[in-house]
Amino acid sequence: MTDFRGAWTEDEVEAFLQEAEIPIRLATHRPDGSLWLVTLWYRYRDGSLECATRATADVVRFLRNDPAIAFDISTNRVPYRGIRGNGTVEVSSENATAVLRDLVERYLGDTDSPLAQRLLDDDRDEVRIRIEPREIFSWDYTERMGEGSSARDERE
Repeated sequence: MTDFRGAWTEDEVEAFLQEAEIPIRLATHRPDGSLWLVTLWYRYRDGSLECATRATADVVRFLRNDPAIAFDISTNRVPYRGIRGNGTVEVSSENATAVLRDLVERYLGDTDSPLAQRLLDDDRDEVRIRIEPREIFSWDYTERMGEGSSARDERE
């Protein structure tokens, strides 16, 4: 069960996660104990965050070695707002292609671009990274920084 703290209610956090079209920053440990940070596309489903990446990516090996992670999903433009937290991951090939297709459509808008076609190539071996958040802390500097941003700024 996720512990929600900070500026937003659980429903407001979920609304942000559904609407925000910004990547997740995922921190993990490498086998030598040092930290590693990676940025991935995500989707929010049933209380979990899901990403997809190539099965041979270094981060997959790191996550299989140590499933404990920290994450951040936050805007890059004023007014700053977002969430950060920690939890654990499960790496699996189950539904990886379906997750990737959803991510391509979410972030690119369709599957027609050369990038989308390259990502969805049948020869790619993908895995799904399912993040089970333990803690989520939300913050929103809208009042402090003003609402002078456009609707597009608020999604980024």
